[in-house]
Amino acid sequence: MSSLEWVGESVAEGQVAEREFVVRAGNGPVPGVVWMPEEAEKPLPLVLFGHGGSGHKRVSRAVMLGRRLAGVSQFAMVAIDGPAHGGREGPELQDLYAEKGFDNVIDGMVDDWMATLSCFLEMDFIDGDRVGYAGFSMGCRFGLPFVAEAGDKLRCAALGKNALERREQTDGNDALGERFRRDAPNVHVPVLFHLQWDDELFSRESQCDLFDLIGSEDKRMVCYMGPHGRSSPEAVDDWCRFLEKHLR
Repeated sequence: MSSLEWVGESVAEGQVAEREFVVRAGNGPVPGVVWMPEEAEKPLPLVLFGHGGSGHKRVSRAVMLGRRLAGVSQFAMVAIDGPAHGGREGPELQDLYAEKGFDNVIDGMVDDWMATLSCFLEMDFIDGDRVGYAGFSMGCRFGLPFVAEAGDKLRCAALGKNALERREQTDGNDALGERFRRDAPNVHVPVLFHLQWDDELFSRESQCDLFDLIGSEDKRMVCYMGPHGRSSPEAVDDWCRFLEKHLR
């Protein structure tokens, strides 16, 4: 049984309210933050955001997207720290994979997202019929298995910047491809897949192979020039338009 505890008071700026929380779940405390309109008609659509590697729940991209979805789209957005990131205690991520096993770490994060979603679905300011996920790079590594597990609890997912294998062989590389091969066919909600044309971590071919495996009938790919870490304003616009289309 999971529960949510608010941390501190809500902070409002520019008609957007932000508040931190901790979800108490089976794998331990999960630190998170929610952005929402300070004043809006309720209940609100909800977007769950998975941050990238070496980031955390309040990384600049999460803050930017949370404030935009809350202030412009009139959505709520929730981000939580990934394993070995942000406010999480414990070993580095690669050490965590070695200690617990790749699949177990993925499953743990899926459980954390499911627990977080369950807590927010109980809140009267959230519309449980209008929930989506957005996550790229590591946010896709953990997010795609979560989207597969969540099933019809979600309406849509924006994913990408990941692939069946990395350009360079690393620990866990084969395990990641195997996991995606199992989970991607079980994703059936509409999907927007973001590919960086000059990604130094993942080849275009391997990213396209992952896209092909996604089981959704409604799926589309958007491609942008530049390296792995770049997300242009036009790309963010595409994410937001996609989420608005399916959650409004």
